[in-house]
Amino acid sequence: WAGYREYEKVGKSQGSPRMIGIQAAGAAPIFFQRVVEKPETVASAIRIGNPASWEFAQRAIDESRGAVHIVSDEEILAAQRWLAQNEGVFVEPASAAPIAGLMKLVAEREDTSLPKNAVIVCTLTGHGLKDPEIIARDFQKSAPVSADAKAVRAAIINAQ
Repeated sequence: WAGYREYEKVGKSQGSPRMIGIQAAGAAPIFFQRVVEKPETVASAIRIGNPASWEFAQRAIDESRGAVHIVSDEEILAAQRWLAQNEGVFVEPASAAPIAGLMKLVAEREDTSLPKNAVIVCTLTGHGLKDPEIIARDFQKSAPVSADAKAVRAAIINAQ
């Protein structure tokens, strides 16, 4: 938020964006406006019940006329899969939360302040290998293949 404000201040932008926070439903202290004693979510990087920067985040939301929304773990994991399958981007669950939130807002038209042709930026910073066991549950176990080029080729062809 501070960077956006500074860009606006020095004339490098024509305003600051509206900040929309997305929290996992089981770890959403800003959304619920109370400390979450035992936060629970598959998104380990946002499994925080009492964020150290709570005041800063709330100020950014308030100053930008933003909002905060929640998404379920199922929505987070669906967004993580969608990003990998459709965009070739493998992110950890916490980084999929903004996409899950965007998908939910668009589907429900909950946030009517999203103009039809708005430029929307979702920041996705955590690589999928941070929490690989979360998404690996959905993959089939591979069968062992001998270290022979013909066997490897046959396994690849048969898998298609």
